[in-house]
Amino acid sequence: MDKPLQIVITGASGFIAKNLRKYLSEKNVNLISISRKNFKSFKNETKIVSKNYEQKLLLPKIKNSDAVIHLIGIGKQSIKTDYELINVQLTQKIVDLSKKAKVKKFVYTSGLGVSKDTPLGYFISKLKAEKSIINSKINYTIFRPSYIVGKDDLFTKHLKKSIKKNKVIIPGSGNYSIQPIFINDVTKLIFQSIIDDRFNNKIIDLVGPEIISFKKYIQLFLQKKKTKLSHIDIEDAYHLAITNSKFDYGVDDLNILVGNFVGNHKKLKNLSKINFQSIKELLKTGSLL
Repeated sequence: MDKPLQIVITGASGFIAKNLRKYLSEKNVNLISISRKNFKSFKNETKIVSKNYEQKLLLPKIKNSDAVIHLIGIGKQSIKTDYELINVQLTQKIVDLSKKAKVKKFVYTSGLGVSKDTPLGYFISKLKAEKSIINSKINYTIFRPSYIVGKDDLFTKHLKKSIKKNKVIIPGSGNYSIQPIFINDVTKLIFQSIIDDRFNNKIIDLVGPEIISFKKYIQLFLQKKKTKLSHIDIEDAYHLAITNSKFDYGVDDLNILVGNFVGNHKKLKNLSKINFQSIKELLKTGSLL
């Protein structure tokens, strides 16, 4: 009988991680899940709460694991948490830990739009993280995700709050493109990247089958609700993002939207052979509301 896989997940209390942990638990994978915050565990799961991801604590527990899935990252900076500290330095720390623990595979969620020519601080931090993984010589799969949507993702939560206020703010025209992907497809892909050699040492766009405008996505999400769509001039949106930390969008949120970043879904489909969920059809069912 084959030995069950042992997989380590960082950022275990986050949206992607919660869905992934549930999926892997149902596959009878032995999970070692680590978070700075306390969280409810699934079957076959070892829970570790560690604020600083200390090597001394973690190294003996994750030794010889089949994979580390590194899901920690931030998309908005503050005085306490900046891109360099979280996206770059903490990733390097987890990479170093994985090498010492002789982990066989490293899976990382980067960002759609990351490239060597990017001028954006967020993407630069993700590119640095990617380089630290590649330079480590550990077998890797790096996913560059668009919006990952599900019942409890941050964007869906934001839209639900906006419905309660009866107003959704749309920066500029809202005609810029996004390419969302459903969380259930993401969990399948991450697992597949560990067990399928075709994913080895690849950087892959993690994008859904449809390109859709931001405004159209919101309209489909709202269904027939009479929530007001409130357009705000893009300059005013940037001003509020810079001066008001409570504004619905951060500066890099706006940069990513206006950037019109889309990816190569055909390559992902050919590689994975997965039958992807149509986001338009998903939204029409109202199941995210």
